[in-house]
Amino acid sequence: MKLLKRLFLLSVIILLSISGCGGKGNSSFYLDQNIDFSFIKRVAVLPLDNFSNDKFAADAVRQVVISELLASNLVEVVSPGDVNAALASLKFKSGESPNSEHMKSIGKSLHVQGIILGAVNKYGEIREGNVSAPEVAITLMMADASSGSIIWSVTKTKGGASFMAKHFGARADTMSETVLEVVREAIQTLYH
Repeated sequence: MKLLKRLFLLSVIILLSISGCGGKGNSSFYLDQNIDFSFIKRVAVLPLDNFSNDKFAADAVRQVVISELLASNLVEVVSPGDVNAALASLKFKSGESPNSEHMKSIGKSLHVQGIILGAVNKYGEIREGNVSAPEVAITLMMADASSGSIIWSVTKTKGGASFMAKHFGARADTMSETVLEVVREAIQTLYH
């Protein structure tokens, strides 16, 4: 009987460990409580800054952000080509941090209510013992196009090897899966 109780307790502990350990993940976000987000019907996603070692990370994450916004069916998203053309016509330099006047100009040029900008802070493989797993960290912000002020901001990190991958050789998430998860969770804070 004692053996059965110990086995039951051990299996409960393992199940709790497995369900609670899906790799590293943390988030913090700001949402302006004075803004009615239902008025934001059309947004532009600016090119993201890239602080990672992967030169294509910002473009990859930007595409996932656009896809997830479109999948939400809550906003229309301006095509990246139109955004890039508008930035070029406004003589906006790549890597330049936009100020509130830039935001207003971009908003008028693209006829949007919200402008999403941000950065890819981490994008790569990390090693934990004998296991390699992807890690992605992003920061996204939305500016109100009429005022240029930030009305939403989120920093999200996801990745690392899960308990099962570290201890039992289970497959770790791919980079694509990790990017999708981190972006999806970040965007969900908009509708929190």
